[in-house]
Parts: sequence; C-alpha cells; structure tokens
Amino acid sequence: MIWDHLWAGIQQLGVSYWLLIGLNLLLMAFAPVVVRLLGGEARGLSVHIFRALNLLILLILLFSKILLPLIGHSSLTRLIAVLVALYIFYLLFHVLAWFIKRRFGRQREIEGREVWVETYNSRVLTLLAGVLIAIIGIIGVVQILGYTSLLQAGGVIGFIGVLLALTQGAWAPDIIGGLVILNSRLFEEGDVVELGEAGDLLGVVFKTKVFHSELLDLANQHRIVIGNARIRGMIVRNHSRFASARGLRESLSFKIGYEVPPERVEILFERVFARAVADDAIAIEAQHGHETLPREAGDHAIEWCFYYFTKDSRSILTNRQRILRLVIEEAADQGIGLATPILLEAVGGSAPIRHLAPTGGS
Repeated sequence: MIWDHLWAGIQQLGVSYWLLIGLNLLLMAFAPVVVRLLGGEARGLSVHIFRALNLLILLILLFSKILLPLIGHSSLTRLIAVLVALYIFYLLFHVLAWFIKRRFGRQREIEGREVWVETYNSRVLTLLAGVLIAIIGIIGVVQILGYTSLLQAGGVIGFIGVLLALTQGAWAPDIIGGLVILNSRLFEEGDVVELGEAGDLLGVVFKTKVFHSELLDLANQHRIVIGNARIRGMIVRNHSRFASARGLRESLSFKIGYEVPPERVEILFERVFARAVADDAIAIEAQHGHETLPREAGDHAIEWCFYYFTKDSRSILTNRQRILRLVIEEAADQGIGLATPILLEAVGGSAPIRHLAPTGGS
C-alpha cells in the first residue's frame, strides 16, 4: 500500500519540481566548478559539504511532495524547514562574498594565473554581510521553530549573544589580526615570507582567511596553518617586497681563521660567484655583482659575509643551499678551513681546554 502512495506521489510531481531536482543534480555533478567560482578550493571538504547540501535539498524536495502527505505536519517538518533555511542563508552568504570579492578585492597574478585576493575592504564587507545574514537567519529559524512571541524570540537571540560574548576571546583576536594584515598589506597571497627568527619558517602565503593564514613551507613542502593573532606577534620578513631595484640582497656568513688573509677570502668568493652565475639552477643577478665584507672579528675567527642579489624569491632556499655547497667545495680546493680553528684544536686534543676559558682575577 505504501509503495502505491509513493509511486502516486512521484507521478504527481510537477515540472517545477523536476526542474529543481535536475538543477540540484547538475550542481552536485559540477560542485568543484561552483565552489571554485565562489572563492573556495575545488577539492576536499568544501566540495563534499556543497554536495551534501545539494543532496539534502534533493531529499527535502522529494520528502515534501511524497512523504509529507503520508505523515502529516510534525516536529520533523519544522526540522526540515530549519535545514532548508540554513542552506539558503549559507548559499546566499557565499554568493554575496563572491560578488564582494570581485568588486572590492584585488586581482593578482600568481604562478602565471590571475586570481582574486582579499583586501581590507572586501574582508570587512564580507564580515558585515555575514553578520547581517546571520541575524536574519537566526530570526528566521526562531520563527520557524515556533517562538513567535517577542519574549521567547528575544530569549533565544539573547542566549546566542551571550554565548558569542563569552567565547569572543577565542575568535575575535584572529579576526582583528586578519583585518590588520590585510589593511597593512603585511603580505598577500603568493608572497614569500619568513616568520619568526631567521631560518625558523620560510614559506609562500597560500591564503589569508578570517581566522588563520595558510602557508606552503618551502623546506618541507607541506601546508602550515597559523592563527592571524599569532602572526601579529611574530617577526615577518616579506621577501617578495624588494627595497631596491636590484632585488633581494641575500647573505651567507662564514667564520674563517685569522691565518687566512683577506685577499684569499675575496678570491674564494669570487670563484663561488662565478660558478653560481654559470649554474642555471641558481637564480642570482649576475649584473649586480657580489660583495665580500667582514661582519665581526671574534676571538678565534673573522665572520665574513658573502652578499648577492636575487629577484626570484621562491628560490631563496635552494639558492642558499646550492651556494653553500659551492663555498664548501671551493674552500676545500683552496685549503681554507670553515671551522673555528681554536675550537677544532680543543676538540681534537692538540690544545689545552684552558685556552678556551676566560682568565680570572688574582
């Protein structure tokens, strides 16, 4: 008997219902394309959520026309209405965010393709649109659930407000940090940045979101997620913003003993520079030359710095590694030691340890 009612309900579906069903099936099939147009990633969790919501709408359409006449109106009907309302508001927010990003965002070329990146104005307007839609959505859900009186609706909305106020310490600093990063243009998508102390983290900015920023670690080739509030408290070196038309001035430092005259040190780094220029795998600006300058004169060795220029910020790490290898090879060929001499002797046992200790009083 029930199958007869179900088949009769399917036969009574009108053209509008079949169009909605077909539209949802198309959206499920082309979910990656739709998500990418809305500013998300065309794979992963975003696509699964989008398809799940389309499946939910599809089931609700069939439920409302086929099963609802059999079971009548109940609390289940209200629950389904709430889910439909939440889906509509969710989709509306992403559509508005897409238009806001196209209108107030900024277009930038990253890895040969044009992408839209967030700006301070687009992020603020997106947040305001989200708050407005959230308020309208809460009011709509409250009405659907049957809280029609002003006292009941105010109690529900007040409870949500208190909950947000109590938890603002967990989400507000990251939102403010993200707005500060966008407003100051500290870095943007595609920039190569170094966070913390020199050498701690060197990566490419993948995306700056509401609560966090995503970076691609150039050393280990994996994605790193850091809260925006934490980034504000870190030292940020943006290697994609050159202070000179020559490009980024990089340096490598080496400690060489006093027994090696400066002329031999300069010859060492001249040969290193010539080999680096001839190596196609090293992105170095040959026309701007190099510099070899002492940084510090220590107790046991002189710290020499080898300066060079590059405009390929994504090759910073590989440049450092390849040039370091050239220095090691050339130093070995010329008989120049890169280890602190007195420390090497002490470890080897040929010099007494007391030579390393500072002299005391009487």
